[in-house]
Amino acid sequence: MHGSRREDECQQSGEPALLRQPQPGGEGPEIVTVCAPLIEVEGRIFKDLARTGELLPYEDWRLDASTRAADLAGRLSVEQIAGLMLYSPHQTVPALPDGPFPGTYGGKDYDVSGARPWDLTDQQRRMLADGVRHVLVMNLQDAATAARWNNAMQAFCEALPLGIPVNASSDPRNGAAEASAEFKGGAGGVSRWPEGLGMAALFDPERMRECASIISREYRALGIVTALGPQIDLGTEPRWMRLEDTWGPHSRLVTDYAAAYCDGMQTSQIPCGECVGEAGTVSRTDPGWGRHSVAVMVKHWPGGGSGEAGRDAHYGFGKFAVYPAGNEAEHLQPFTEGAFRLPGPTGCAAAVMPYYSIAWGYEGGNDGRDGQTPRGNSYNRYLIHGLLRGHCGYDGVVCTDWGVTADPDPEIGEFGKRCYGVEDMSVAERHLLAIDNGVDQFGGNSDIGPILEAYRLMARRDGQRMARDRFEASATRLLRTSFRCGLFENPYLDPESSTATVGRADFTSTGKAAQRDSLVLLKNRPVGVSGVAGSRAPSADSAANVSESAVHPTLPLTSDATVYVPTLHREDSLSFFRTPVAAHDVDPLRVDSCPLRRTHDPRKADVAVVFIESPLSNPYSVDDREKGGNGYLPLTLQYRPYTARTARQRSIASGDFRESADRGYRDKTNRAVNASDLNAVLQARADMEEKPVIVVVRMHNPAVLAEFEPYVDAIIVDFGVEQDAVWELLTGAFAPSGLLPLALPTDMEAVEAHCEDLPFDYEPYADTEGNAYDFGYGMSFGGVIDDDRTHRYTMKRGGE
Repeated sequence: MHGSRREDECQQSGEPALLRQPQPGGEGPEIVTVCAPLIEVEGRIFKDLARTGELLPYEDWRLDASTRAADLAGRLSVEQIAGLMLYSPHQTVPALPDGPFPGTYGGKDYDVSGARPWDLTDQQRRMLADGVRHVLVMNLQDAATAARWNNAMQAFCEALPLGIPVNASSDPRNGAAEASAEFKGGAGGVSRWPEGLGMAALFDPERMRECASIISREYRALGIVTALGPQIDLGTEPRWMRLEDTWGPHSRLVTDYAAAYCDGMQTSQIPCGECVGEAGTVSRTDPGWGRHSVAVMVKHWPGGGSGEAGRDAHYGFGKFAVYPAGNEAEHLQPFTEGAFRLPGPTGCAAAVMPYYSIAWGYEGGNDGRDGQTPRGNSYNRYLIHGLLRGHCGYDGVVCTDWGVTADPDPEIGEFGKRCYGVEDMSVAERHLLAIDNGVDQFGGNSDIGPILEAYRLMARRDGQRMARDRFEASATRLLRTSFRCGLFENPYLDPESSTATVGRADFTSTGKAAQRDSLVLLKNRPVGVSGVAGSRAPSADSAANVSESAVHPTLPLTSDATVYVPTLHREDSLSFFRTPVAAHDVDPLRVDSCPLRRTHDPRKADVAVVFIESPLSNPYSVDDREKGGNGYLPLTLQYRPYTARTARQRSIASGDFRESADRGYRDKTNRAVNASDLNAVLQARADMEEKPVIVVVRMHNPAVLAEFEPYVDAIIVDFGVEQDAVWELLTGAFAPSGLLPLALPTDMEAVEAHCEDLPFDYEPYADTEGNAYDFGYGMSFGGVIDDDRTHRYTMKRGGE
């Protein structure tokens, strides 16, 4: 046995000193420890995490991850297993007193404690001591701080019985746009990539794989081992607020992307020239896994993209997913043919997250039509036990979405808890039902009590042996990921290496290229030239008098143009968390990104560039309910007030203890909180007279463009990029190549007539130039794009 430091050194307040022990001959993983003793067996070095003086199976890196995980699971107490089944609250590093998730350091706020940014909070020490090993990371100050904080956590846990390391996870953090939903965070300088629909606009799974492999390197440099994503829901409902994070409604494209992303994230590969010091990086026993692997948690089983009328299941008013076309099977394809059937060596996504929804009308499931109480997906035995575990044979981790086990809030219109269909159960009974179905882990639950009570209920019902076996099965699946990713041999990071990896120049430039290529040019009207481009195409009579050389597209702009960018206005609204956001003005221009001169006087401008967002609206109104309505309003994709005269007379799904039976909104009116975006476009048209007006649409959802398209000269769709990429396109630094990953509807009546679970069942909008804004459409400066991508991913309209 090799010498070791005292265990109190692991938990000391100073930055832990790492002891590195390479394998003799370089065969096998480098062992890195702070305080665990080392054992030499048959000329190989191992950690003595259990402090027994003997090599236990779970400490033997020569064995496969499943064998090691099962051995360790059998040594855990029920309390320790319950700790593995928890997820920590969101962690911010450092934890600031005025932040969303504050913490204390020695009982004091950070700014008066004298703590360093990477020191563990009192709350973090407590949760780790209580057995929590899955830690959800939100904001990280920078890469070096992230590495040191990771090392502090890992050293703390290495000193505890059995030495189980932390498996840190994160929501997506490399998106180029500002977060609109959930807790998307960042850590100074990560590479930035288009949001989901933007990546889909590339129509290129290999670039998706490249993106994932880069992000995985950055994640591991930050200490992140599990990605809470990708979101592989089939985006068939155009009004869904989470559509922008999907890869759209085309099942073949989404399936190919799911396989490419999961493969790129999970497969450990060391590019040529980076092998120095990387001995033992790839697992010897679990093909493809290793020190650069990031386990993916694909979401949301069995597909969350068919919420009735586009409402989202984060809220009680959006808890129903519906299948009016009976198209459940297509929504499974990204899972069954993509994430569960990877072409690379890891084979299958490591984890799955069901959505909050109640799958109403789901063929074969508890759908509310059979006299039973319909339940959210984690509580639906058919969906988890029968379909996922049974029919699909899935043996990875199943983790609930966040906040499904706590008691519901009394107000359905708030951002509350989501125990849909099991409101009458106790919290412990909800845990028991989910575990019975095959769930392993509970997102957003950091309280061990209900899990232990669920164990006691199971033991009384089935006996201690069966209860123990069931809990060990979950522990084995949860631990297997940490073994596969090399955490037991070396969970530590080098801050300098992390800083050099995160936001590396080639990573950043590759992400920037994807941003540029994701922009979709919809319209580029030919105009007559007189100094700068005019805003009107020549009439038939005048065209003969204009030479061909005097006619050219609106874009690209000349580098000496003066630009007018109008300010926008936002009405009172509600945030993602349903908190009030007061009306305010917005200057959309990022000054550092714009290479042109700006003027605030449109009369002095050569061109107007109007940055707008697709329509944003609220589908539920407490005020409407208090005035005698049911509270439900139409989600609108148009800017002007919309009255739902052709919507369903009654909702498909209904049922909640907080409301009446029907959720229909026919003949009710709603308006977009950014309706003034349309005003800005039309006013720019009037102010610019014959000079060009260009619209850049930040498209969260497929907007109805008929309200302004006839009045503008060029339209660019931004699915989530940094603004400098837009200006580069406008000024011709590159040619646009993005393609629409969905269809833009001709009007809201077409949207109301479509089925939430069916792709491509509404007619696309056709513009004044004769182009249909359909799936796969996009323009380069030379005209409509027709290349191998448009032939590879063809589609049929609904009913064909």
